[in-house]
Amino acid sequence: MPIPVVTISQMREWEQATWAAGQTPDAVIRRVGECLARRALSLTREGDLILILAGRGHNGDDARCAEPHLGGRRVDVLSIRDPAASRTALVAALGQGPGLVIDGLFGIGLNRPLDSAWIEFIAALNAARVRVLSVDVPSGIDADTGEALGAAVEAAVTLTLGAPKVGLLRAGAWAAVGRLELESDIGLVPCPCESDLQWTPGSDFAGYPPARLAAAHKGSFGHLAIVAGSLGYHGAAVLAARGAQRAGPGLISLYTAPPVYAPVASQLQAVMVHPWRSDVRWPNGVSAFLCGPGLADRDVPGDLRHTVLELWQDADDPVIVDASALDWLPAKSTAIRAARVVTPHPGEAARMLGSSVAEVQRDRMAALRALSRRYGGCWVVLKGHQTVVGRDRGPVFVNSTGNPGLAQGGSGDLLAGYLAGLLAQPALAGDPALAARYAVWQHGAAADRLSEVHPNWTIEDLAAHLGGRG
Repeated sequence: MPIPVVTISQMREWEQATWAAGQTPDAVIRRVGECLARRALSLTREGDLILILAGRGHNGDDARCAEPHLGGRRVDVLSIRDPAASRTALVAALGQGPGLVIDGLFGIGLNRPLDSAWIEFIAALNAARVRVLSVDVPSGIDADTGEALGAAVEAAVTLTLGAPKVGLLRAGAWAAVGRLELESDIGLVPCPCESDLQWTPGSDFAGYPPARLAAAHKGSFGHLAIVAGSLGYHGAAVLAARGAQRAGPGLISLYTAPPVYAPVASQLQAVMVHPWRSDVRWPNGVSAFLCGPGLADRDVPGDLRHTVLELWQDADDPVIVDASALDWLPAKSTAIRAARVVTPHPGEAARMLGSSVAEVQRDRMAALRALSRRYGGCWVVLKGHQTVVGRDRGPVFVNSTGNPGLAQGGSGDLLAGYLAGLLAQPALAGDPALAARYAVWQHGAAADRLSEVHPNWTIEDLAAHLGGRG
């Protein structure tokens, strides 16, 4: 199930419910230490030095409890009471070249600005440019607002505990948080809190998509029509088609601008490629439409734009709009008979809302809701770090996978095609939120798998791995 993103007060409420049920803080701390050690081992190699920085509170206890489980690593524990007195010891420890620093200085209890001694201590740690694993929150970050309380440890990975804290999803916290990961199994009772913002774990997709029946045929899995590609941007059409193929619809028809028909068609075999015509006739049985990837040339025919608008307003099947075609949509409600999905990145979202990228990033959940309201209650996939999926009402889901390797041209085209390929399948079209969440999660998971073995992977590599086991 999705996991609620919580505030500090909700986390405290959850802890109190756990203690009332008979669980002890010490048992939870021991469990956290084991989980923390497991992640630390995965981030280091045999013989590496792990430096543990442990503060006074439970965050420090968590970090200290990792030590007995760090077999095969050299471990140095600094219990920090006085940052000014401990700074020399910190510099000496950092001079030994640790493979990892575990940051257990401050947790969610920090509620006031740090003094100058702590600011200097954290600055010395950050200046060393070592890999840091933060426990629950990067020390110095306000877990509700995401703001640094004078200074903040810059983590490579933050292993948050129980549930993500709302402040860790704020754009202002991203530089300190690094990669946000969740350890939910730490001995707490089921979470009693509710939130409109939900974290998406991979376990949400057990059994999805459902297994195909042995007697199924290509007609069982829908027919996707893609309108994509223009002069200078034909690769977007190819990537969208390849992404769609990875989702497994029965048939795919691609309509592209005549000047790029040859290079597009020459790169695709199973996809049926057609040059765009003003009198286009969609094949019988089309079950979803994707419009927009690579339609960036100023010479895109006006009738093509008009056709996209008609599909958005009138089609009885799911319509997914991406890239340049987002700017063609009317800011009004439509007689929607099936799912409508837009997939903007922050720059596109800002144009659609008449705002700025900074405003979109400041509150991505609010931007998503505003986009959905403006465009008729459509589903929104607001891309970027911690991609969010939702609409003007109901929960908004935060994706848990992906890495900066996705910041390449063509990444969004591949995602749009994969999502459209899912929604073209009649068995999946009834739950567009689940299809969109799954598409985004798989897109990021494929990038994570690639990054483990190929630091310089390309979008073509991603296309080949999309949809594999997470």
